Amino acid sequence: MTSAAAEQQTLDGMPQRLFTCTPSKLSTWLDCPRRYRFVYVERPSPPKGPPWAHNSVGATVHTALAAWWGLPLRERTAVAVANLVRQRWIPLGFRDDAQSAEWRERAAEMAAGYVDTLDPHDEPIGVERTVALRTERLALSGRIDRLDRRGDDLVVVDYKTGRHVLTTDDARGSLALAVYALAAARTLRRRCVRVELHHLPTGDVISWEHDDPALVRQLERAHDIAAEAAAAEASGDPAAFPARPGPMCGWCDFSAHCAEGRAARAAQPPWAGLATDLSPLSD
Repeated sequence: MTSAAAEQQTLDGMPQRLFTCTPSKLSTWLDCPRRYRFVYVERPSPPKGPPWAHNSVGATVHTALAAWWGLPLRERTAVAVANLVRQRWIPLGFRDDAQSAEWRERAAEMAAGYVDTLDPHDEPIGVERTVALRTERLALSGRIDRLDRRGDDLVVVDYKTGRHVLTTDDARGSLALAVYALAAARTLRRRCVRVELHHLPTGDVISWEHDDPALVRQLERAHDIAAEAAAAEASGDPAAFPARPGPMCGWCDFSAHCAEGRAARAAQPPWAGLATDLSPLSD
């Protein structure tokens, strides 16, 4: 028996290796397999471009809101969250110090306005809560911005700070939100079918309530994406990770390493996402 045949015989009947991922990893494959390769496959990963100002705004606001829920109840005020934004400000990606200072105050005002709509007594089940889901094909984990309890059910809350106007389709079609709902239900053993996008710049809350068949379809979608990405990785062939050029290529961290992406859209300056309605959504 050849060594290859012996190896195959050893592998026969063994459990299939699970694909380990996050919703972000799956979304990256959907957006652009080449970017997926740069982020998750190549080691060392190619150098990224400069940090993005809109990501600095989003990360600061997320961090401040998480810290706000950790304050004593009497200290959970709009003034407090604005101060947390200022204290935790990330001054990266901006054109200059003046632009950074301007957006620090905008972000503080945005967070304060949002907190004004919240009941500080209404304690979430989790803030920046990690949840996990294991199926016969994948092991998925992720971190939810906020997990609320409404009656007997859980609700997934995702903060958005980008200028892109959200619609119901964004909540309904989000693979990440659906998977978070499934993972939250599995982790905490409580029903979770409602997902919400809280758009801080406008104060809009975009919600969707999945039914069980819809969640099953989203899980199958995750399985299909994972299978495609795993097959590409197993091939060891860079051609298995084609570029997917489009308007968002101008905001790709790896634009310098992708001629197709640069041809589709010139690389944008790091602060460009602050000034256009086509800016990427911050996580």
